[in-house]
Amino acid sequence: MTERVVGIGAGAKELATEDMVLNIGPQHPSTHGVLRLRLTLDGERIATAEPVVGYMHRGAEKLFEVRDYRQIIMLANRHDWLSAFSNELGVVLAAERMLGMEPPVRAVWARTLLAELNRVLNHLMFLGSYPLEMGAMTPIFYAFDERERLQAVMEEISGGRMHYMFNRVGGLKEDLPYGWLDRVSQTVAAVRAKIPDIEHLILHNEIFLARTRGVGVLTREQIMQYGVSGPIARASGVDLDLRRDQPYLAYPELPVEVVTRTGGDCHSRFEVLLEQVKVSLDLADACVERLRSLPRGPINQRLPKVLKVPEGHTYAWTENPLGINGYYLVSKGDKTPWRLKLRSASYSNVQVLCEMLPGHLVSDMVAILGSMFFVVGDIDR
Repeated sequence: MTERVVGIGAGAKELATEDMVLNIGPQHPSTHGVLRLRLTLDGERIATAEPVVGYMHRGAEKLFEVRDYRQIIMLANRHDWLSAFSNELGVVLAAERMLGMEPPVRAVWARTLLAELNRVLNHLMFLGSYPLEMGAMTPIFYAFDERERLQAVMEEISGGRMHYMFNRVGGLKEDLPYGWLDRVSQTVAAVRAKIPDIEHLILHNEIFLARTRGVGVLTREQIMQYGVSGPIARASGVDLDLRRDQPYLAYPELPVEVVTRTGGDCHSRFEVLLEQVKVSLDLADACVERLRSLPRGPINQRLPKVLKVPEGHTYAWTENPLGINGYYLVSKGDKTPWRLKLRSASYSNVQVLCEMLPGHLVSDMVAILGSMFFVVGDIDR
C-alpha cells in the first residue's frame, strides 16, 4: 500500500484510500421518512452525495385529476403530514380565486389562526426530533408536551389530530366551538411559557454547539440556484416570507416579523425555527383578539351540490411551515381539475444536499440532514 504525505503537520502521513460507495437508506433512523442517500466516501469524508427519492411516491397529482374539489382537500393535506392545515389552504385559495369567491371575514381570520397553530406544531416536532437524532433524548419530551397542548385545541375544532380536513372552498367546515378562543389563548400562553426551557436546554448546549456551528453551511447563492425556501433559506440571509411579501388571508393586517440569520449553518437553521415559534404564537394571539371583536356571522359560503370551477388557470402559493408551497390549477370547467401541479417545499429543499454534504465527515451527515427540516411525503408526493 502506498502512502502520501499531507500538509497537516511535520511528518504527518495519511494512508491512500479507495473511494467506497455507501447507501444510507432507503430506511434509516437519521432521515424523516424513506429517503435514500448514495454517498461516495474517501475514508470518513463524503466525496459525493446523491439523494434518491421516490420510495413513498403515491401519485397524488394524478389522483387530484379524478377527485372533485371537496375530495382533493383530503388528498392535499397528507403530503406533508406535519402541516396538514397549511396544505389544504393552497387548494381552496386557488379554487376560490378561479370562482371569484370571497370567504367571510371570520373564516379568513380563523384560517390564519389555525395556520399559525399548525406552524407551531410543525416546528415543535423538529425542535424536539433534531436533538434526538444527535443523541439528546430529553428535548423531545419537552417539545411533545407542548405539541399535545396544541393538538388538543386543533382536535377540538376539527376532530382530527393530524389530518384536519377543516378547510372548505368558500371558508371552513363549521363555526368555532363556544369557549374555544379562550382555550386557544390559554394554550398559547402555556406554550410560550415553556419555549425558554427548550431554548436553554438545547440552543446553548456545548455538545449541540460543537455538532452544529459551522457545519452544513448553505450559501445565499446555493439557496437561489436550487429554489430553497422557508426557515432554511432565511437562515442563510434570504429575507423572503410570503406572509409579508405577498400576503394572503389576514396577513396584510398583521405585523409579520421575518426571522433571518446569516450563518447558514445547522445552528442558524435551528435558531430560526425556534424564533419563528415565538413569532407564530404572537400572531395567533393577534388573530384570537380580532376574532373576539368580530360579530357573529357565517363561516363559509353556500356551495352548489356539484362545484365546477370556471375554465382557466391560476397559481396559489402559501408560506408553509417548511417553505413555499404552491398549487398550479388548470380547469376546463369541470368538477375536477384538468391539472393540479404541486410545488412542495421539501422537494426543493432536499435537492441541495448534493452540494452541501461533500467535504463533510459521515458523522456530520446526520446533523446536516436533521437541520434541513424536510418531510419525505412532501418530496414523494
